[in-house]
Amino acid sequence: MPMFEYRCTRCGHEFEELVFGDENPVCPACRAEATEKLISKPCRHCEGGSLGDFGAPSAPSSGGGCAGCSGGNCASCH
Repeated sequence: MPMFEYRCTRCGHEFEELVFGDENPVCPACRAEATEKLISKPCRHCEGGSLGDFGAPSAPSSGGGCAGCSGGNCASCH
């Protein structure tokens, strides 16, 4: 599934959205259509071998995590 991270240019809210094609999602916080796609950081909670092989997610530490780690979204990974 094509999940992408976005930031609202009006209120600054960051969110993830399932987007197909060139759709531009609406901000869930303020409903503005002025959003920009962010460059996602790789999740540090996921283990794996070579590029393209992400492996099984490891347990998150102290409740944080990414979508694959049951702790939330990768925006919470630091």
